[in-house]
Amino acid sequence: MARYANFREFYPYYLSEHANAMCRRMHFIGTSLVLIVFAAAVVTRDARWLWLAPLCGYGFAWLGHFVFEKNRPATFSHPLYSLAGDWVMYADILRRRVTL
Repeated sequence: MARYANFREFYPYYLSEHANAMCRRMHFIGTSLVLIVFAAAVVTRDARWLWLAPLCGYGFAWLGHFVFEKNRPATFSHPLYSLAGDWVMYADILRRRVTL
């Protein structure tokens, strides 16, 4: 397992593990659903919505890895950097720095 001194070193590796466009789409859908779940919890003032957040986020991302990318999610080896990578990649997709 590679070691990274910081997130800046990790992020290029993270992107390389998401070369398949369908995998990136699955991540984007899952992360969007996480935002919707959080919004629903806030709007309804009902924390019971929150159990859906990891199910949506990880469910769609892992499906993208296992079905389309055919690799092991970075979450298993670098959980915190991977979580940060999900959000940075999401922002990069919105900024059109990463394509779907």
